Amino acid sequence: MSQTFYGDREKCYKCYRPKSSCMCKHFENIKTQTKFVVLMHPKEFKKVKNNTGHFTHQTLENSELFIGIDFSDNARINEIIKSHDSYILFPSDNALNLSETNPKKSDKELAIFIIDSTWACTTKMFTLSKNLQALKHMSFTTSKSSQYKIKVQPEDYCLSTIESTLVVLEELNRWSVESVKESQIDGFLKPFEEMIAYQQKLIENPLSNAVRFKRGR
Repeated sequence: MSQTFYGDREKCYKCYRPKSSCMCKHFENIKTQTKFVVLMHPKEFKKVKNNTGHFTHQTLENSELFIGIDFSDNARINEIIKSHDSYILFPSDNALNLSETNPKKSDKELAIFIIDSTWACTTKMFTLSKNLQALKHMSFTTSKSSQYKIKVQPEDYCLSTIESTLVVLEELNRWSVESVKESQIDGFLKPFEEMIAYQQKLIENPLSNAVRFKRGR
């Protein structure tokens, strides 16, 4: 597995976590017909210890991840938009509700763009990225609440990037747009759950964490 060094600790640049808490073994490596595009704000990229955008990208084989704020002139993103029936996951009044409507409207393959950022940063990305403004919006209805126990969500209905993507996959399966195995659906959040469990242990045992950091483990 590819590793790199940051400071005095060896880290995995696939899941962007310290090697001692690498989550790569938990990825399902799911194949989909739908293209998933994760747009990550630079501030989220810096949150390497608990950023689920990386987990989402590494779990879905047919996905791409871009880091930035203004994607207007990004040639690859514009290519994807042109060649796919493209949506962006954004809960607006005119959004297609994936829980109520089959999103497959043409022979083109679907592409779903997912912004990995805070609401304030998301607004700025939308404002600056002219190509994102032209995308159709997609939303969903769910009774699920976030399991992000180490991070306070702004509202009860807010889900993390990986949790939102799971709901999308479940709905695409229901519409027979995708045929992801149930076992893979069940294991989709495994790296997320393991990351939370690991971080909770560090919170409960701060002295042990300090010793580990000092030793560079």
